[in-house]
Amino acid sequence: MVAEALECLGGNGYVEESGLPRLLRESPVSSIWEGSGNVQALDALRALQREPQALNAFLQEIGLARGADHRLDAAVKGLFTELADLEGIEGRARRVVERMALVLQGSLLVRFAPPEVADAFCASRLGGDRGAAFGTLPHTLDLGALVARARITG
Repeated sequence: MVAEALECLGGNGYVEESGLPRLLRESPVSSIWEGSGNVQALDALRALQREPQALNAFLQEIGLARGADHRLDAAVKGLFTELADLEGIEGRARRVVERMALVLQGSLLVRFAPPEVADAFCASRLGGDRGAAFGTLPHTLDLGALVARARITG
């Protein structure tokens, strides 16, 4: 995220006075502050095994958005497939926990965010038309509305 923010700002992002270069330098430390990504993902899976009501609460929460977006519904279905296959789930821990985070985010956005925001998220994070690089949103989105929403006025 920090690298993408820096890219948005261009040359201004590299100026030390902006504070962004420091954040970029510190970002690797931030990602391991509570343990490596693998440890965090395995902890999340252990918590779900230890506290079955946590998984039930999660499933109920994401279920509130059922039918709101076809890409979200497909991602939830894929997550169910991942969770149903416990064989070797530790080796897939990062993938499973990432999917959990994405479907939760998508669920919250389709329920509470402006439609163009939810649409952009679902397209870029859950849909098939996405790129790995920043700025690879599908051309079919209402990008003008996203820019207008982010623009500072006044």
